[in-house]
Amino acid sequence: MTVTHDDKVVREFSKQAAGFADPRLNVAFTRDLDRLVRFMEPEIDLEDVVLEVAAGTGIVSRAIAARVRHVTALDLTPAMLAEGKRDADHAGLTNVTFTRGDATALPYVDRSFTLVVTRFSLHQVADPAAVVAEMVRVSRPGAALIIADLVRPDDLEGDPDRIERLRDPSHGAALTESQVTDLVTAAGAEVKRAERFDHVRPLDPWLELSRTPDDVAARIRRELDDELAGGPATGMRPSRPDGVLHFTHTYLFQQAIAG
Repeated sequence: MTVTHDDKVVREFSKQAAGFADPRLNVAFTRDLDRLVRFMEPEIDLEDVVLEVAAGTGIVSRAIAARVRHVTALDLTPAMLAEGKRDADHAGLTNVTFTRGDATALPYVDRSFTLVVTRFSLHQVADPAAVVAEMVRVSRPGAALIIADLVRPDDLEGDPDRIERLRDPSHGAALTESQVTDLVTAAGAEVKRAERFDHVRPLDPWLELSRTPDDVAARIRRELDDELAGGPATGMRPSRPDGVLHFTHTYLFQQAIAG
């Protein structure tokens, strides 16, 4: 039986779902959440009807729920949605709906939402252009689109996608900022502002979250250590602050307006 990319996504994130509730493993997803909400601040309104695409546990949805009319968190993986719904129920959030759905074929009519956001999804999906096109399609004219994602610096040496796929076989490909902009523009939206920054992360919690097999994790550690010793570039930009092996991700926050 053929295993599709979506099958890989559901398989990998079903394994990872419980880890998203563990603050020790989930720090990379929560550390910059406040920064993203501040970036979104000019676009958030009490009357907004919001869609979070490829939402995972709906971490953005839950962060802004008290400041908008309603948020729908849509994701492909039931286990991730269940984890997010438990957290939302525990927090007493009554205006967040968790819905299973395909980001490349959103189950909504045109012009349904006043704010559409996706976080850490474009590098994961098989067809990022389709996801962006769908985000624009379901946005009302003048609605804000927010993309927050892992991106590849233009001058990066090595192949980080190879390491990412070793760690998580459902990883697709990290785009550059200009490639993200091109997708948004081609879909009929206009980029208005962007923010980009590096995030230096400890390696072991990242591998533990994805439940990477021990032999594969050891291979990744070895390749990063080899690079630090002068070996080939992996694209992961390793370092050893305080003797602990780290790597570097670059994140992009981008805001656009739907036409």
